[in-house]
Amino acid sequence: MILETIKTPGLSHLSYLVGAGGKAAVVDPRRDCEIYLEKARAAGLEITHILETHRNEDLVSGSPILAAMTGAKVLHGPNPERPVVFADTARDGDTVDIGQLRIEVIETPGHTDDHLAYAIHDTEYPDGAVGVFTGDALFVGDVGRTDFYPDRKREVAGLLYDSLQKLLGLGDQAIVYPAHGAGSVCGSGMAEREFSTIGHERRNNPRLQFSSRDKFIAFKIDENHYQPPYFRLMEQLNMDGAAPAPRVLRPRVLSLAQLREAECDRLVDVRDPLAFASGHLGGSMSLPTGMISAFAGWFIGEENRIGLVASDQAQLAAAMEHLARIGFDRIAGGYVGVVPAAAGGADMRTIPMVRTGTVAHRLEEDEGEWTLLDVRDADERASGAIDGSLHLYVGHLNEGWRDLDPARHYTLMCASGMRATVAAGWLASRGFEHLDIYLGSMGAWSRAHG
Repeated sequence: MILETIKTPGLSHLSYLVGAGGKAAVVDPRRDCEIYLEKARAAGLEITHILETHRNEDLVSGSPILAAMTGAKVLHGPNPERPVVFADTARDGDTVDIGQLRIEVIETPGHTDDHLAYAIHDTEYPDGAVGVFTGDALFVGDVGRTDFYPDRKREVAGLLYDSLQKLLGLGDQAIVYPAHGAGSVCGSGMAEREFSTIGHERRNNPRLQFSSRDKFIAFKIDENHYQPPYFRLMEQLNMDGAAPAPRVLRPRVLSLAQLREAECDRLVDVRDPLAFASGHLGGSMSLPTGMISAFAGWFIGEENRIGLVASDQAQLAAAMEHLARIGFDRIAGGYVGVVPAAAGGADMRTIPMVRTGTVAHRLEEDEGEWTLLDVRDADERASGAIDGSLHLYVGHLNEGWRDLDPARHYTLMCASGMRATVAAGWLASRGFEHLDIYLGSMGAWSRAHG
């Protein structure tokens, strides 16, 4: 018997291979899904079932692709927004036998209307569930967001509360296997670990400590979440079925001349933020590799042709991998060699970094043509902000940049400077020239001012 977690970096997505008796099931596979077939074959298992907990919003499902590769049956929950054409509908109480394991379907709506959890029972030890694949209903340290149905806020929050009671009813011994871990956009308070039990969550998960259903609902209604535009693309692909990822997840390496001739809609520099700020190709935006999954969907459209700029070819490959997992395949190629480009006289730009003393001085002097622009999320802003700063969430700059004055001087800040670099790079690519980045941002300000 095996149960293996397959983690997708960047997205903090967790999928699973569970097998026994020569058979296996895969739970919530990602788009580049050869890894499941390879692991199953290495263990002598045949993948017979693919279990979807819900239609994911933040990544492309690999279910139809893996089904075509293996002949496995795909199961999805009832009440999707439109038919999931590649899946059969599973309902409360249905079971799937995988060797000595019996996997039981539990309808758990709330995060999405079609959400399912799957309880794992070992028939040789029948006293209670061994574990449960909780999808995005229950995380380690958090529960699922309920903002995808804005016209039904109270109803869906109540549905999630009821679903969580079902999961708690499985018993304290059950191990929790969620679909996402810390860093995912699907929750905001997840613990920095991927292992827990129902009993531990019952006692320690802050979202399970409310004394009543009404108090839970009130809390969920007041939560603040952001929905990148690419979520709509994920919904479409995950109901209609996406095409396989490109067979070679390594972009064509271009010369600087070829990069220019490619006429890309988005020139994306995936290097470290400090490297980008120190020198980048004119017209490029900053999206460090580790931040692509979180922010590419705000600034890149499905129709956009993408050119990549990286430090080396491994970084190019990692960037393409992240982009393919969220459905952005129109990659013209990648360029490596910013320093040689500068030496060759290419159009290079820089964005200065400023420290706390400079920001404090500007605030004291009340410079009329300068704005400190805070691009953190609303919850961060509410917990502490610098007087005199303007707030505009980094993702909302995708359109919000049009309301800013290109002639004005902006200093971008976040919690550390990472997202501020993404914001500054985007504004620079839109033609803003009077920019700098607060190095250390709110972290540095808090240390200096208490």
